[in-house]
Amino acid sequence: MTQRLCIIRATFAFLFLAMLVTGILGPVLAHAKEPNAPHVLIMTVDGIINPVKAQFISRAIDQAQQDSAAVLIIQLDTPGGLLGATRGIVALLLESPVPVAVFVSPRGARAGSAGTFITVAANFAVMAPGSNIGAASPISSTGEDIDDTLASKVENDAAALIRSIAQTRGRNQEKLEQTVRTAASYSAQEAVAENVVDFIAEDLSNLLTMLDGRTAETLSESVVLETEGLEVRSFEKNILEHFLEFISDPNVSFVLLAVGGLGIVVEMFNPGLIAPAVVGVICLLLAFLALGNLPINWAGVVFVILASVLIVLEVVVAGFGILGVGAIVSLIVGGLLLFTQFGDPSPTMPPLAVSKWMVYGAGGAVALALVYVVRQAQLSRTQAPEDKSFILIGSLGTVTDELNPRGIVLVGNETWTAISGDDSVISVEETVEVRSIHGLVLTVFRRNN
Repeated sequence: MTQRLCIIRATFAFLFLAMLVTGILGPVLAHAKEPNAPHVLIMTVDGIINPVKAQFISRAIDQAQQDSAAVLIIQLDTPGGLLGATRGIVALLLESPVPVAVFVSPRGARAGSAGTFITVAANFAVMAPGSNIGAASPISSTGEDIDDTLASKVENDAAALIRSIAQTRGRNQEKLEQTVRTAASYSAQEAVAENVVDFIAEDLSNLLTMLDGRTAETLSESVVLETEGLEVRSFEKNILEHFLEFISDPNVSFVLLAVGGLGIVVEMFNPGLIAPAVVGVICLLLAFLALGNLPINWAGVVFVILASVLIVLEVVVAGFGILGVGAIVSLIVGGLLLFTQFGDPSPTMPPLAVSKWMVYGAGGAVALALVYVVRQAQLSRTQAPEDKSFILIGSLGTVTDELNPRGIVLVGNETWTAISGDDSVISVEETVEVRSIHGLVLTVFRRNN
């Protein structure tokens, strides 16, 4: 006992010392890295622009300011994104206390739609050879043109925003407005010639050389950059941002929504299983968290959840094959509608949808699973011994879905569709007696106690 007590005390002493050393030496070690030493902070932003990207850029600006970085460089490659997130990023760049350079790179990268607004909002807009910028005209979320009235409304708003940015940064208002009005797009050379961006850089090293000596107008002061030969530090996404980016993929969101809905419905029809409810709730919460970063159509969500309900009903209610067909149709329709927008389109959002391969594949998988389950249920009943009817007749069962007069009863460990023999309503949990069987349907009567 004494030896065990000594071990416990030694463990606590070690933990205390570790915490003490970390607390004392942590700031010292951090200071030893000289966070305020001259350096360049660089980050990569690619894919769809969403609130996660906006938060990532916000953290980078805060870090650059805290560590006194000479300049923050954003390597950008995006087809576009959410208008709200784009406006948020534009505001961050225009108000940044640290000079910011947006570098559309690597070669072949693009600053499309939302990327156009973000690039020209930076202190320095730079492109790699072979990259392009522009095409910010309003389109629907499916990539189709929209009606003239709605297009005019959204187009004018987007055009006003990009003109305002161009005025602030001294860029070509007319050419930038054309990216909204006529979906104009420019190569790197064309963008420089038309004063849409500042210059072309071959790579990061060339960019730092070309930035050296240039003046950046921040919200508080003018800063002359000295970037030649500075240390380059990378700024990466944290674990949460990586996770949110992963689940915000339209295909992943669709799967989470379908699995979550199925888990909840299974638990509702089979109370006490616990596991389906836990998995369902977690998946649904993750799905809604992801959908908050995407332009969602709630009709699609309803169809996907309806499909989950119909799948469970098909398994529970024997003989109702139409429910399975309804489940497959609902799942496919829900997947196709999930990101289809019928309201105001976004001038910064590229076409977004769940992969049709994913939608049709999920529908096919559900169809095969239901065919197998229903077939097995039929075989377990129709291929039973010849005296199956004799065994069932006189057996007692429990009503699991009210008979009015048709419902569901549990006989032994099997669920059957049943009809009340005298057309009376028999409530859930009441005991019934099987009097006859016709195919897969039992005729039962309330048991007389």
